[in-house]
Amino acid sequence: MIATEPTLENLTFTINQEIHVKAPMDVTFAALLEQLGPGNQTPDGKSLNMKIEAWPGGRWYRDMGDGNGHFWANVKAIMRPSLLEFVGPLFASFPLTSNVQYRLKEADGGTLITFRHTALGFLPEEQKAGINTGWTAMNDRVRSHAEAGK
Repeated sequence: MIATEPTLENLTFTINQEIHVKAPMDVTFAALLEQLGPGNQTPDGKSLNMKIEAWPGGRWYRDMGDGNGHFWANVKAIMRPSLLEFVGPLFASFPLTSNVQYRLKEADGGTLITFRHTALGFLPEEQKAGINTGWTAMNDRVRSHAEAGK
């Protein structure tokens, strides 16, 4: 096996997305908390049992019951309904730390979400490949639920 020399390029990544939502900011922010938390699910519709303690320093984690689970991040900042920011390893079982920001503002009769996920650390290329797809699916669910008024 040939090891790749670590470089800034292969130890970092950033994902930027803009999500246009046809719903007010407060409804969109509530849908965001719901979809990142208890509404979070796998692509086949199974609940991930995610929890968010929606205050500064609160945890974002997967609760598997009986004291088992996965820590994803801490809430770094929350300013309802315009900002939700996390810092932590997220889904990775590797030496990796992430910063995830959701910034919301009124736009075009609804809400514009500016999403950014920046990470530093080791993550195999095959796992990096699915991250953008995963966030896109999550952000699409947020938009759909907000627009449906859920």
